[in-house]
Formats: sequence, structure tokens, C-alpha cells
Amino acid sequence: MLFNSYEFILVFLPICLLVFFLLGNRGKIAAASWWLTGTSLGFYAWWNPGAAEGKPWSPFYLALIITSIVFNYWLGVGIAREKEARPRRAKGFLTLGVTVNMVALAWFKYADFGVALANSAFGTLFPAPHVLLPLAISFFTFTQIAYLVDAWHGVTKEYNFRWYALFVSFFPHLIAGPIVLYRSLMPQFAKRETWRFNADNFAAGFTLFAFGLFKKAVIADALSPTANAVFLGVAGGGEPSLIVAWVGALAYTFQLYFDFSGYSDMAVGIGMMFNVRFPLNFDSPYKARDIVDFWRRWHITLSQFLRDHLYIPLGGSRCGPTRRYTNLFLTMLLGGLWHGAGWAFIIWGALHGAYLCVNHAWSSFAKNRAVLQSKPAVFGGWLLTFLAVVVGWVFFKSGDRLLYRAIEKPDEFGVAREMLEGMCGINGLTLPLQLKAALSGLAGTFEFAAAPFKVQELPWIFGAALIAFFAPNTQQLFRIALTARETNEPPIWKTDGRWVVLTAVVFVVAFFRLTGVTEFLYFQF
Repeated sequence: MLFNSYEFILVFLPICLLVFFLLGNRGKIAAASWWLTGTSLGFYAWWNPGAAEGKPWSPFYLALIITSIVFNYWLGVGIAREKEARPRRAKGFLTLGVTVNMVALAWFKYADFGVALANSAFGTLFPAPHVLLPLAISFFTFTQIAYLVDAWHGVTKEYNFRWYALFVSFFPHLIAGPIVLYRSLMPQFAKRETWRFNADNFAAGFTLFAFGLFKKAVIADALSPTANAVFLGVAGGGEPSLIVAWVGALAYTFQLYFDFSGYSDMAVGIGMMFNVRFPLNFDSPYKARDIVDFWRRWHITLSQFLRDHLYIPLGGSRCGPTRRYTNLFLTMLLGGLWHGAGWAFIIWGALHGAYLCVNHAWSSFAKNRAVLQSKPAVFGGWLLTFLAVVVGWVFFKSGDRLLYRAIEKPDEFGVAREMLEGMCGINGLTLPLQLKAALSGLAGTFEFAAAPFKVQELPWIFGAALIAFFAPNTQQLFRIALTARETNEPPIWKTDGRWVVLTAVVFVVAFFRLTGVTEFLYFQF
């Protein structure tokens, strides 16, 4: 089920909230928690991976997440019970849990890619298993690995299956994050006031949900046709000119921004309706002054997970600069592979690993040079960071499995290469044919050619850029999400008539744009 669907907005969410608070206000906490767990699993089970091929709904994927919940809860209890008396056995439970979780993730996510690599390397003809990727397997796997590690460190000390099942399955964060920790989420459910209706929290949460819905349905989905048209044209053999390539790259850059930002706002907003605060997962990443700052702002909880469970265990920065740069590069390389099984995602991760290494080396060189802190230098750092991110997104989009549904064997790297060549001007400069009449005076100076996009779509890119670069973000508006950037500044949003009217307008406009419901881009990861 999608947040941006009629059945979710008009049926699922209202009924789920109504019963939750009816039970909670009467003090029936156990019943309310089981209700929320059951509806969350129902939310997950709504998904039918074979629908596009006309296959019936299968209970296998619901059984998979339930089995994962039971298995990891049992291991967590075992780790806690054995850690003091028999630490080696507890360590064995932890090793077993991490191994089984990662093997399951590798099978469902990388089986086809692994077979293709083997066939390419050894000249074999093993058939691809064509394993369907279970929805949200990356997120509920990482969530539970973090739980097992917390159990090993003694951070998670309270064990109750009812609470654990709710922790994993709670639907606002289940599908695409944020990745939450047991120690941050479950103490909130332990408070009695969480189970009672709070008008202020509900109003703030609904406003945030409405803004997220607007970002997705109005902005991101309006940019999608432009980005898809350009990349599909290249995948079909086209050689994009300078303008076409940049339009396609920027359209996807801002589509992904508002798609993921919209989802994150909706997830945090729904949590607020249930009186639950999630960690902030998105904090104006295109305002970042360098690539380190970018990763402090983009998919924040994933960055923290990779830092805590990969970068630091590899040695972090404790073993000298060479080891530090190696660890940074490996962490981002694996982060790229986490996003998708394909060379395009691996290259994207490697690019960001290289970016981070250069950024840290430059910071060490420039930290005591005042001239590099001047406004022109800061602007240059921001512009260079943004352009580097756009180049990375070209590879990211080139690996998009949803893009190539009609292409049997897409050349992902070839698409990225052609796009980058076009962005560098190698394929020449031509203006869209639709502008020929308006720019007839330039006919002798520039060539005109048919473009894969409509010229009237271009203002969406410009408008999206203005919002991303200059508008206040969610944290500045609401100050309601848990984040390291919290300040004592008051929120811009207030429960007054102006915000009621604005929220109503935003919600109605977004709601009536849902005629063509689309998946969130991060659902494929």
C-alpha cells in the first residue's frame, strides 16, 4: 500500500488511527498495540509483487517478514540472557543473526546479479533465478541487525515480543525508513500519553503529511516524465545534446529529491499523528557546502547505520589517514551496492567514496586558511558539491530497474556514459524544436532538433530548484523530528487559521493529483 493512494488516505489511515485511539483512551494498551502491529502487517501484505505480470497475491512475503521478526526476537533474547554468564554463546547468537539476515538479503537482492557476474567471469550459462525483491527487506533487515547489536552492547534491555513485533512492523517507517533504533522508538510507546489522542500532535502531523504528499504528487511526479523521457531516449540509442542531457539530469536530480523528501515528511507526519517522533531522515541536502555535509543531510539514518555498523568496525579514522580513506571508500562502495544490484549503483557508491576521500583531504589542507572560508569560496564549494551529486545521480538513474521495463538487456553504463558526454557538450548544442518559432532569429546560430521532453515541463525544474535551494525545510517549519541539528529556535508552523487554510489548500491540490498513483523511488531498494 502506498501513502499516496486513495485507499491509504481515505480508508486505511483513518480506521487505523480511530481504533488505535479508541483502545488507547480506554487504557487497553495491549489490544491497541496488537491492533497497530496487525494493521501494519496488513499494510505490508497489501503489496503484490507479481501484479504487473498478472500473478495472484502470494502469502510468502508476509510469512517472510513474520519469520524474520520471530527469528531476530529469539536471538535478541538469547544474546541478552547469555551475555554475562556465557559471552561466547551470546557472541555466537549475534554472529548467527547477522549472518542469516545478510544471507537472506543477499539472496533476494543480489542472486540474479551474482549469477550474471559468474556467467560473465567464467563463461558459464547458469540460469538466473529471477528472485522477486521483497518489499522493504533492506530496511527491516538493517533495523533488526541494529537491534541485535544493541542487545549485544546491553543497550536494549527490555524484551517483550508484542513490543518487538510493533517496533519492526510499525508501518510509517517499515517500507523506506527512517531506520529506527529500538532504544529510541520503544520508550515512546511505553508512555501512556502516546496512546491518547493529542490534537496538537495530530495537527502538526497532518500538516507535515500534506506537505509531503504535495512534494510527491505535485512536484516529483511532474518531473518524472521529463527525466524518464530523456534517459529512455538514451537507452534506445539516442545521443543527447548539451541541453537535453542537462534537462534530463536535473529533472531526475529534483525528482528524487522531492520524492524522497516527500516520503520522509509523510512518514514523520504519520508518526506524529500517533504521538511518535521519528529521527529526521532528510535535511535540505542540496544546501550542503561539501560532500561530507551532504551525507549528514541525505538519508541521515542510513548514513548513521553505515557509519556505526560498517565504517567504525572497519577501523574508522583510528588507524591513520590511509586506512581512513580506504574505510570511507569501502563504506560508500557497499552503500552503493545496498541501493541496487548493478554496476551503475556500484559506480555511484565508488564515486561518493572518492568524493568523501577528496573532501576529507581538502578539509585537512584548508582548515586554517581564512580565505577559503570567504563567501565566494563557500559558494564555490556548494556549487561543486551540487554538480558532483548530479553526476552521481546520472549513474543512479541509469541503474533504475523501473526505467527499463520494456528493454530486455539495458546497457546501464552505456546510458550513463552517453548522458555524461552530452552534459559535457560532446554531442553538440541544439535547441528544442518547439522553440524554433519563438527563436527564429537564432536559426543561423543554433541548430534546432526534436527533444524528448515538452518545453512547458521546464518551469517545473526551475521551480523545484528554487524550493530546494531557498525554501525552509521540514525541520525549520516544525521542529518536531529528532535530529542532531535541533536548536532552541521556535517553529515557523503554528496552529492558527493561516496554517489551517494553507494546509487545506496544499492537501486538496495534492489529493486531486493522485489520479496516476506512482511508487516512491526508494521502494525499489
